[in-house]
Amino acid sequence: MPFRLGPWEIALILAVLFALPVYFVPTIIAAIRKTKNLVAIILLNLLAGWTFIGWVASLVWAIVDTKKTLPPESGGEDLPTPPANP
Repeated sequence: MPFRLGPWEIALILAVLFALPVYFVPTIIAAIRKTKNLVAIILLNLLAGWTFIGWVASLVWAIVDTKKTLPPESGGEDLPTPPANP
């Protein structure tokens, strides 16, 4: 006997497939912005995101958190320009 999905099962699968990316929007934003606290935002989103407050908190944190600052590459620093010869 083959396994058949009814309309409620199909609707549930579609709802889950739509809800998962929406649930992880804060994580996706934090990863794209390369925030300093990426791991903490992921954990907050994963563990407390099921509450609306946890999801909003992780979203706000992902948007407000500053980007990582990378050290300047050797030889590529901004050096002061020498004075022009008169």
